[in-house]
Amino acid sequence: MSDAKAGAAVLGVDNVLFEVGDLDAAVAFYVDGLGLPLVFRLDGPGVALLRLGPETPGLLLRRGDTPGRGRVWLEVRDARALDLPGGGAAFEVATGWTVEVADPWGNVVGFTDYTTMPARGRP
Repeated sequence: MSDAKAGAAVLGVDNVLFEVGDLDAAVAFYVDGLGLPLVFRLDGPGVALLRLGPETPGLLLRRGDTPGRGRVWLEVRDARALDLPGGGAAFEVATGWTVEVADPWGNVVGFTDYTTMPARGRP
């Protein structure tokens, strides 16, 4: 394994992401309609995290322009160190950095780290 691939050792599922066109309507649907507990909501970046059972990973609703595309994010030590086929540029998120890649069918896998909030990441 090359040094660039070493950061891709998956530590676990970070979150499942659904992009939504209207955060208010999405929170109402998932919380009021489906009964998923709201962990937090940040209106500035347009995100809300819902609990999916007793584990830390949750369903992250993110306001955006391309609703309906499913995503799964996997936690890694250093997302910026990855060399992924078709991988885009790393972008900053609240907890650190993320790189996303799409499969041929449009499903997106993201690799995210907790470099700016290590206390929230896995040991």
